[in-house]
Amino acid sequence: MSGSPVSHAEAQAQARVVAHALPYLRRYAGATIVVKYGGHAMGEEALATRFGEDIALLKQVGINPVVVHGGGPQINAMLHRLAITSRFVDGLRVTDAAMVEVVEMVLAGTVNKQVAGLITRAGALAVGISGKDGGLIRARKLTRTRRDPGSHIEEVLDLGFVGEPESLDPRVIHALTGAGLIPVIAPVGMDEAGQTYNINADTVAGAIAGALGANRLLMLTDVAGVLDRAGTLIPDLSMAEVAAALADGTIHGGMIPKVETCTAAVAAGVRGATILDGRIDHACLLELFTEGGIGTLIHA
Repeated sequence: MSGSPVSHAEAQAQARVVAHALPYLRRYAGATIVVKYGGHAMGEEALATRFGEDIALLKQVGINPVVVHGGGPQINAMLHRLAITSRFVDGLRVTDAAMVEVVEMVLAGTVNKQVAGLITRAGALAVGISGKDGGLIRARKLTRTRRDPGSHIEEVLDLGFVGEPESLDPRVIHALTGAGLIPVIAPVGMDEAGQTYNINADTVAGAIAGALGANRLLMLTDVAGVLDRAGTLIPDLSMAEVAAALADGTIHGGMIPKVETCTAAVAAGVRGATILDGRIDHACLLELFTEGGIGTLIHA
């Protein structure tokens, strides 16, 4: 056996970690885990490397991970280089014809291959695709309305080529996972006419988890999870408890769409969806292989 020698105490500690993880390894053996990867975890090199190692490890212990990634900061950087100004409406990037080309180039090109490369370098075989490959995501134009504060008239917002999944055909994912590969998916899709749409990565991850009947959906974010009014992490929520927390304002702001994505996934058959902090080292492993996990688990 090669490598640096360890003390008897260190060896015992390592053995305890393996023994503690064994029941969870059995629980998730053969399971499909969809991971939405984005936020600061993508931008920090050390965190990104460890993310790749964690996803590779999941595959090596008999789990089938499927990764959906974002890329907002990378898109912003490229638009800045090209002197293209972004405009946001209710948190959604208005995407014209020129911008959707840049979005696809960054998401399905640079970022997609970087994420797949992280996992492949860690010892597993990852393949980068987009929602357009294999007809994975049939998209439609996203429509949003808002009420004018002055006239109180409801108006339709034109977001350009911002879309949402209309239907999914997961055969390309099954083909990859069946061949021992890890799909890494960029959140773009196209409609029946072949028009490309930029789609929110959280939405895509939730839709894919539902289409696959995944065991778990892990939403890596830049916050610990859902917090109560005192700022304390709520470890788990049933669907009924989510509805109550939305109604009384405990869940508010940017957490609302993330929670709605999780509840939609659970309603579609996913056993549990967790919002957790992707800035923590080995966040996915801590969530799956420790008692209670580290984020907020939403379940039926």
